[in-house]
Parts: sequence; structure tokens; C-alpha cells
Amino acid sequence: MARGQATFGIPGSGRGRGRNTNFRGGRGRGGFNRGRGRGGNPANGDTGPGPQRANEETRLEDRFEEVRIRDEVDEKLGFGKYLEGPKRIGWLVNMHPTLVRDEEHKTGRAGVDYYFIQDDGDMFKATLIHDPYFYVGCKSGTESAVEEWLMKKYEGVILRINRVKKEDLKMPNHLLGHLRLYLQLQFANVSDLLAVRREIMPLALTNAAKLSAVDAYAEVVQAAASNSASMDIDYDNDDPDGMSSSRPRQAWGAEEDPAAAARARTADPSALITDIREYDVPYYLRVAIDCDIRVGLWYEVAMDAGQLTLTRLVDRVKRPLKFPDQATDCIMMISYMVDGQGFLITNREIVGEDIDDFEYTPKPEYEGPFTIFNEKDEVALLQRWFEHIRECKPTVMATFNGDSFDFPFVEARAKVHGLDLMLETGFARDSEDEFKSRACIHMDCFRWVKRDSYLPQGSQGLKAVTKAKLGYEPIELDPELMTPYASEQPQVLSQYSVSDAVATYYLYMKYVHPFIFSLCNIIPLNGDEVLRKGSGTLCETLLMVEAYKAGVIMPNRHEEPTGNTYEGHLLASETYVGGHVEALEAGVFRSDIATHFKIVPEAIQGLINDLDAALIFCIVEESKVPLESVTNYDEVKSKIQAALEDLRDKPLRQDNPLIYHLDVAAMYPNIMLSNRLQPDSVVDEAMCAVCDFNRPDKTCDRRMTWAWRGEFFPAQRDEYNMIKHALNQEMFPPRKPGLPERRFNELTENERTALLHKRLGDYSRKVYRKTKETKVVYRESIICQRENPFYVDTVRSFRDRRYEYKGLHKTWKRNLDLASEGGSLADVAEAKKMIVLYDSLQLAHKCILNSFYGYVMRKVLDGTRWRWLGSPVLLALVSSKWLDSW
Repeated sequence: MARGQATFGIPGSGRGRGRNTNFRGGRGRGGFNRGRGRGGNPANGDTGPGPQRANEETRLEDRFEEVRIRDEVDEKLGFGKYLEGPKRIGWLVNMHPTLVRDEEHKTGRAGVDYYFIQDDGDMFKATLIHDPYFYVGCKSGTESAVEEWLMKKYEGVILRINRVKKEDLKMPNHLLGHLRLYLQLQFANVSDLLAVRREIMPLALTNAAKLSAVDAYAEVVQAAASNSASMDIDYDNDDPDGMSSSRPRQAWGAEEDPAAAARARTADPSALITDIREYDVPYYLRVAIDCDIRVGLWYEVAMDAGQLTLTRLVDRVKRPLKFPDQATDCIMMISYMVDGQGFLITNREIVGEDIDDFEYTPKPEYEGPFTIFNEKDEVALLQRWFEHIRECKPTVMATFNGDSFDFPFVEARAKVHGLDLMLETGFARDSEDEFKSRACIHMDCFRWVKRDSYLPQGSQGLKAVTKAKLGYEPIELDPELMTPYASEQPQVLSQYSVSDAVATYYLYMKYVHPFIFSLCNIIPLNGDEVLRKGSGTLCETLLMVEAYKAGVIMPNRHEEPTGNTYEGHLLASETYVGGHVEALEAGVFRSDIATHFKIVPEAIQGLINDLDAALIFCIVEESKVPLESVTNYDEVKSKIQAALEDLRDKPLRQDNPLIYHLDVAAMYPNIMLSNRLQPDSVVDEAMCAVCDFNRPDKTCDRRMTWAWRGEFFPAQRDEYNMIKHALNQEMFPPRKPGLPERRFNELTENERTALLHKRLGDYSRKVYRKTKETKVVYRESIICQRENPFYVDTVRSFRDRRYEYKGLHKTWKRNLDLASEGGSLADVAEAKKMIVLYDSLQLAHKCILNSFYGYVMRKVLDGTRWRWLGSPVLLALVSSKWLDSW
């Protein structure tokens, strides 16, 4: 909210069609209850179940109570649950995970609530149950033993285990079509998944660290042998698809190696688990990827025998020179707009007189009629606003910096008066200190300004954004005058208050709304996430979708390695030497001020020699005009040739320059496509050595050179070991007060690395008189041209789609010109809407395209799934060489 103003808007419609989706959870097995314990021994004073089970049951009931409260709030805001009745058609506006009570599963079933708006304005929500899952990889031939062990150990927690073949792009010799067999562990809910993941992940990481290259290649040999021994398997169970498992069985179309099976029977099954994948995909994103569901599209929703089917068809009082204090400062005005109609609520305890209805229209296209509610005090003001929210039932609330400024203030003032913001409006603070609602998207326009507006850092406030994007000067008022104006000049203050509401509303409607919902059509996240996530995260989400469609197992998030060395020196950091901006000549140039030119006569003569070819290409290829229809070819050619000859004969000149801006469209994406540059294509000699395509005349290994730059400590290896030994003898502060001190090996990886770097830096400063040295080394990378192209195919599809939308944008601009000359008002209105739509779509695709370059080298706390340091530098290298050739 811009200074307390809320802006509501109902999203526009745009129909889309897609595939049928029908999901229903399966039956669970056994009667295992999480948290159960053995019966107590009365002789030992143990007369009942342990406190752990009681605590778990209490937490479970708390979760179900939270779900019940959320359903009540959703009902209050217009989203009643669709449980039965005829089919309904709705526009998907939001989606959130939920928990559903189930008689067969005491811990409940995981589901996703989908919020829809109908053509007639009615709203409803429907819940789709979908089992969460992750993948486990094990040594080849041991799947049955691992599956049996998992089902026995986690009986009643694991719902079922499926065997799924996926393409692992890091598996040696996978280009021949070898697929890796994974165990897909399905659960009734996310809590069960997290409980099992917590135990399986350390096992997988520990066992994977023990694997050698011989073990990895042995799996390839086993896979090849299995594929050659294909046979049909009769699945003797009650699953019609032959997919679920409650007992050991064989892999798809292959016999297990008898020797491997014999070893598996004697080995510890937990030691056979070597990989865990897709364990950190958010649940509602997992469902959206699997079921191909996107916000901003139309769906036919049907409930048949309990199975859901989706078919895609605020100003405040403040003390002088102080920032507003939530504890003591009252809200004196709230202004907002609902579908073009403005409202202003005033607090008459502070405002000196009643305000009459008025209009604030800064430009003819930005109308702002305002209805005024004069309330007696702050409590009445808040209650009026909450009541109006429940009455209007908005599905989108647009604010400006509402996450950080206005929502926290309103929440605090509501608490002072015994009101609960969540129960009244459905909005609550989440774990990231952002205010969100399940029934209503919170569009904080400030997030769009920071990420997508391309405005400079100092011009991202609402006033500056209004000038830049809406094209008018907003009302300005010194903050120190607000409180005195409330009693002395309330009409002036009310004009200032509503000006922010008008600016926020039209900024959202003109720019933010079409942009965000265009992205929602592409990326399987809800509007809140699409608005707030970084562009790299949006890019990664899109790649996850494409990997799922291509049958590629998603890689785990990249973890930055520690302890890397260069020639015996510990590396402090490593990066690459990127591209640079080359200035041919520095200075200020104007087209009306003559400047000095030194022409190269040989270059001009080359243009004269190729003049006929250039003219024919321009006429025939670019202009699509037959050469025979040109009547003045010789005349035009002679003029151009005379001008070129004048340049050749007088190379030293003083002329007015012509300023040109050369823009290479989608240069980086095109370089990625032409060179098939993608993280999974980068291989080493070892990967090539085991590949069956590795022949003397191979052309699939494109070798490219790039510059690696590393910063390292000058201390040698023996000095490094000495410092590390000294650290092992020391004790360090505990993680929390009151706990025992920790040894060096008990510290976290980040803490150990920071201590080592600090000690090595201090030691190097004393001994070598410098803390770090820098080295640039040219390295060669092999880019496999046969690798699975799902990454570059994703880039290609988005580039081509953006070109398509840009073409349609130009087409509708021409249609608008024609309609303006002699068409109807309806044609003009339709053309304007289509221009905004296609401009938003092409901008959304541009945002994604620009992310592919930086995403692969991004360093964030939780890493990226597809990361390679050399990819961006190779892009920069190829582009700089190409530009230099000009």
C-alpha cells in the first residue's frame, strides 16, 4: 500500500485449453502410525504412551485447525469449496497447498487448493489430492533389496514405491539411450515425506562419496547388459498400471543381475542407496509441473465420485521528524480503488472536518472518482476497511511497498484494538515477512519496479515511477505537514492521500497485471511467487518443467566446493575473465557537430566491388521485390558509387557524423543455440573416453578456450597443514549459549572455511607481506554436441515465441491505426487490449531469455540446479570475437 492505500482489481480473462488431468490418492498399506511407542511398564512408573506421540498428535490437530480456519476465511471472502454438482468453468487466479483429512491416513492427505473466478463473477475453490514424492537411486541390480528394506522400515509412512526410468545426463555413456532406474517414493503428505527424507538424505550423501569411477561405469555396463536381455515381466499385484509396489520386483523389461542380487541380499540395504533426487521441489510446484496447471488460464472443473478433474480449456499521524511508530501513531486515512472507483476512509479523531465526495483525475485516462467514509475513530476506520474487503471479495490487492511498510502498520494497529488481520481479511505475515492471503494475491508493485521496470536505483519510489511510467506529476507533500494539515487543511491532505491510490491502481493495471499474469501462463507458480522471486529462480522453474517433459532427472542444487587448491595453494575464490566494453573512440558526439574521420581507402574499394551483390540482396532478399521491376537501378547505383568514390579519394575528412545504434537481437540466446552451450553439455576427457561415439573422426566435441581467474593464499601446503593442525587443537564457542564448546571438526563447513581463510590470511600477511595472489589461466572446455538438448531447446522455443509475439504486437499496432481512421470504438478498444497483451507476453519472454545467461553462474545460498562457471564466459568470448570481426 502506498502510504496506506490499497488497490483492488479483478484479473481480466484469457481462455486457454490443455490436457485432462485426473488425480486421486491411492490406498495406503499397513497400520504403522508415526510417533508410536511401546507400551509402558507400570512397574517402572510408565503408565501410558510417551510424550512424543502426544506432542505429534497435538501438532497434527493444530495443522488441521489451521486448515479449518483458512477454509472459513476463504468462505468469508467468497471462495466456497466445490465438492459436488455440475461442471464449472473458471479462470485460475491462485493456488496454495493444503492438508485434507482422510480416514485411512491419520496424518492427512496432501492437496492443493485452486481458486477460480467464473464468467459471471462468482468464485469457488477446488482441492486436488496429489501424492508428494522424491526419487532414490541405488546400485544397479539392488533395487529389489532396497525397495523391500524401505517398505519394511517405513511401513505405513511410504504410501507406495514406483520404479521409474529417467535420463541422467551425468551418467557415463548415457548418449546411447541408457536410462537410470530410480525408486519413486510416494507419500500421503509432505510431513511424511520430510520425515523419511531426513533419514535417507545423509545415507545417500555418505554412500555417494564412497563411490568410485569404477562403480559408476559398472552401472553403465550393467544397464547395457540389461537392455540386451529384454523380456516381459508379469506383475502379480492388484495395480492395473503395474506401477505401484508393495513387494520386491524386477526393473522394467529387464532381469536383475543374479550376482548383484546375491550381493544385495548379504549387504546392508542402507549402504546401497547412492542418490536422492527432486527432494526439495515445493509441493504445489510439484503438482503444477506434473499436472500441467498454470495460473491465469481457464479450466473446466468437475467432481465425479469424489475425484476432481481439471481440464484446461494508509497515511498516519506521526511525531515531528520521526518515522511513524506502530505502537503509538494512529492511522488517519486509508484510500484505495476498486475496479476504477475510489474510496477514502478518514479517522475523525484526527481529521478536522468531514470530507465530501470528490474526484482526483490527473489525466483523462486515469479517472479517480472517490466516495468518502468519515468514521469516528481508528477502530471504526479499520472495521470499515475490513468490512469493505469482505464485501468486495478482491482476488488481487495491489500495493506499493505494502510488504515492508503499510501492511505491518495496519497489522500492528489492528492488534492494538483487538482485531486480527488474518481473520478479518485473510492476510497474514509469512516466514519471509511478506503479507499474503490464500484467497487474494498481494501484488506489491514495488517488487515489479525493482526487478522488471529497468528504472535506476534512485528512481524507484512511487512518485518517480509515476512520472516515468504514467506520465504525470503526482501531488507532493512534506511529511512534516501531514499531521497539521489533518486538522487545518483536511481537503488538501485527502487529495494527497488519494493521489497515491490512483497512481498505484493505474500502475498495476497498465504494467504489472498483464506482465505478471503473462508469466504465470508460462511458469507454474502462483502470482505472489512470480512477482517476488528473482528472474534466475523463474528461469530454473521453467527448466524444471522442461526436464520433466523430456524425462530428464533434475540435478540437485549445486553446492560450492570448499578446500580447492591451485598448485598447492588454497583457493580463496575462483571466477572467470569476462567480456568488456570496448570504446573505439571516447568523446561526446552530435550529428550537427563536424568531427574528424580517417577513412581506409581499401575498405571503401571493397564496398564498391561488392556493390551489385549488396543491392541485389537488399532488393530481392530483404525487400522481396523482383529485380526486373526496378526501373532506376543504374541511377541509384551510380549515386551510391559516386559517394563511395568520394570517400575513397578523400580519406581525411571533417564531416557531420551520423549516429547509429547497432543492436544485435537476442545475441546471447542465439550464441547458446548455435554452439549448443548448456551446462550439461560441458564434459571432460574421462566422460568422452567411455562414450561409444568417441572415434578418431568425431566432430561432436567442440573445444573452446576460456580464461579462469583464481585468488589463492601464498602459503604453501605444509603451512596450510600446520595452521589446520593448530585449529584442531583449539576449542570454539558453542552454537548456543549454555552448550559445551566445540572442536574444530564439530563446526559447520562454512565456519571451518571462514576460520581457515582468516588464519591463512593473517599468516600470509606476516610472512609473505600479502594476503592473496591472483592467477589467470586459459582453460579448454569440451562442449558435447550430442548431449540432450532440452536446455537449448527451451531457449529456442522462448526466443521463437518472443519473435512471434513481437510480430503480433506490430500487427495489432497497424490494426489500431486502421481502426482509428475509420473503425468502430469496439475495434479500437480491442486493438488496444491486444497491444497490451502481446507487449506483456513478449516482455515476459524477454525476462526469461535474459535469465538463461546469468542463471548458470548464479551464487545463492541454496545453489542452482544447472550451474557451470564457464558457460557465461564462453558466451562473452564468442560474442566479443563476433563483434570484433565487424
